[in-house]
Amino acid sequence: MNVMVLGAGIVGACTAIELLKSGARVTLIDAGTPGAEQAASHGNGAWLSPASIVPMSTPGLWKKVPGYLMDKSGPLTIRLSSLPGLAPWLWRFTRAGSTLSKVEQTARSLNRLLRDAPDRHAALAREAGLDHLICRNGLLYVYPDKAAFDAESLAWRLRRINGVRWQEWDQQKIQEKVPQLAGKYRFGAWVEDGAHCLNPGDYVRGLVEHAISLGADFISGSVSHIDAKGQLTVAGRILSADNIVIACGIGSGELCKMLGDDIPMRSERGYNIVIKDPGFELPIPVMPSDGRMANTSTNAGLRFSGQVELADEAAAPDWRRSDILLQHAATTYSAIQDTVFDPARMTRWMGKRPSVADGLPVISRSRASAHIFYAFGHGHIGLASAPKTAQLLVALMMGKADSAGCDDYAVERFY
Repeated sequence: MNVMVLGAGIVGACTAIELLKSGARVTLIDAGTPGAEQAASHGNGAWLSPASIVPMSTPGLWKKVPGYLMDKSGPLTIRLSSLPGLAPWLWRFTRAGSTLSKVEQTARSLNRLLRDAPDRHAALAREAGLDHLICRNGLLYVYPDKAAFDAESLAWRLRRINGVRWQEWDQQKIQEKVPQLAGKYRFGAWVEDGAHCLNPGDYVRGLVEHAISLGADFISGSVSHIDAKGQLTVAGRILSADNIVIACGIGSGELCKMLGDDIPMRSERGYNIVIKDPGFELPIPVMPSDGRMANTSTNAGLRFSGQVELADEAAAPDWRRSDILLQHAATTYSAIQDTVFDPARMTRWMGKRPSVADGLPVISRSRASAHIFYAFGHGHIGLASAPKTAQLLVALMMGKADSAGCDDYAVERFY
């Protein structure tokens, strides 16, 4: 079987490797350098978390939308000028979390992709010679007190019923394990099975190189056209294959429209700041409840990742979102207050998370052809969920029984 995988991000790389293991011939196609700054995987929070099963849309969210329009300092903001174009997506987004039963079902579907993500990445990294990039010492959520933790009871209940394990830490335990944290955090939840990646960009690049070492070809170029017959136009060349996988992240939507599938997907802009040589290394990645940002020590520096900005696709980055991350950093770790605003020690990044309105990715055959497959729309969980996504997709392509797990992610749910 000759398969072309469109997109060499984390999902495309994992899919290519899984296909090669099944005996397929694989060609990866991407206009950019794998793992480079244009890729959503490059700048994410680097967490491989079984706890990331809580949908963004929950009951009562619609009441908060006016606040998101007005508050430019919160973890989620919507550009007012973009609201008309975003309105249909926002309507589906809020409806997806309008009842507890819907939220519980979404969490179950996300759990299927995430529950063994650290194990899958550890095995994949070992196989590819990248095990030095995967660190397994848990993930820590911190709060000012137990009441603040209890205020997120829905999120933690969803985690508990889906088998996520954590230990509750008091202030003394937090200070013992992560002494760099400010003393204002007096309660924590340590997700013991969590892991993180020390450099997501290098990891993706390494996985693509591993796929090439296993026999994959790589074509550099943009896909300008695709049709239901399985023909592609790539950098002016017409190519064809037995099967095609569309795994282009936010760029997948335009290709799907050429096939008659209009996916309700928008980019959730995420921002990060990396501080080189901050003077300390976090022993455990941290998510402070007040900042809603993933704080992770990587081999490039201390990374602060977060923020959700909904805006027009072509809108310029709003680097004030990065400033908000810095402000939270300065109050979260007093040791970096004097150095955090030194531009010479910082890099900043904005990327586009591909977010489907109902909170679930698309892992599916296309409606146009039995030989064209979709693997995109993972929102915040693309890095963590990529190995399981690849397994499900290849099982679906090969007609294996365990492809039944793809039903929740099928494109038909939008029609």
